[in-house]
Amino acid sequence: MLKLLGAVLVVLAGTLAGFTRAAQYADRPRNIRGLIAALQRLETEILYGYTPLPEALRRIGQQSKGPLQDFFTAAAQEMSPPLDHSAEEAFRRAMELHFRSAALKGAEREILRQLSCTLGTSDRSNQSTHIALALQQLKQEETAAREDQGKYEKMSKSLGLLLGVLIVILIF
Repeated sequence: MLKLLGAVLVVLAGTLAGFTRAAQYADRPRNIRGLIAALQRLETEILYGYTPLPEALRRIGQQSKGPLQDFFTAAAQEMSPPLDHSAEEAFRRAMELHFRSAALKGAEREILRQLSCTLGTSDRSNQSTHIALALQQLKQEETAAREDQGKYEKMSKSLGLLLGVLIVILIF
């Protein structure tokens, strides 16, 4: 009886691990779409609203969901007094704190890092150009993420279950 309970727990743990990995594949395109929408709002705030960058980031943080909300709010706080960090430093610190919970890879982080180098250091039209470039790169990453999701989401679920069963077979 105890062996059967242990076997069920091992299979359940393997299945849960597979479903967790599959959820990461499903969350990445969703997070990239949220990031694209946030950057589009940032472009509007900068170009048409003449909003200072910390205030624009704060507003975007209020409109975003999940880890992106925390990211933009933290970046706004880093740029506001008394800290008064540059956009590059604020984005770097916010990424260190809040991107662990987001299902984003290094490519998205690098796109944001490159964008942060130009935010607040040039005129509005130049910033708009850099945001448009970042949006284009993120759309390409979203396409790749959707392809990865199609390839690996179902496989991760199945592999988790099968790995649990394999461990049970090897142990017993």
